[in-house]
Amino acid sequence: MADRMNKEQRHRCMSHIKGRDTKPELLVRRYLWRHGFRYRLYDKRLPGKPDIIMRKWKTVIFVNGCFWHGHECDKFRLPKSNTQFWRNKIDTNRNRDRLNNCKLRLLGFRVITIWECELSKARREKTLEALSFTLSQIVLKENNATLYDMEEIDQPMAAEEPVGYNPQTD
Repeated sequence: MADRMNKEQRHRCMSHIKGRDTKPELLVRRYLWRHGFRYRLYDKRLPGKPDIIMRKWKTVIFVNGCFWHGHECDKFRLPKSNTQFWRNKIDTNRNRDRLNNCKLRLLGFRVITIWECELSKARREKTLEALSFTLSQIVLKENNATLYDMEEIDQPMAAEEPVGYNPQTD
């Protein structure tokens, strides 16, 4: 099937597709901020220019669109026109993603990828809760704490007995 737009119209249409500050990305960023996680955005010095960078915990988050990164879900469908071009484009994106993830891990970063389909209304809450849990575990690990240690902190302290007090002799 031939493209219904001429080259200039197609260029104008494609140039309006955002690569940053997308709706799924903003959802994740708002959630993180509300839950006390602070971050930076789009560090060009890191491989793949991650969407969200949490240097304190050596963690990066990519919020990927299902179409552009070839996620095998309901949202991804290879276009019927110019199929070979799109197959090559998406395969190149996937390979670049894998390479960048490897480079980031070699630099000591943890890599989290959140897919656009995981942020649909039906799945959003579970996805964000899982992200929060994962980040909480990372924070605990970095602080050399465990969930058990955190529970101890929340317990009221027992009343201390005076130094030198021996209940059997006094």
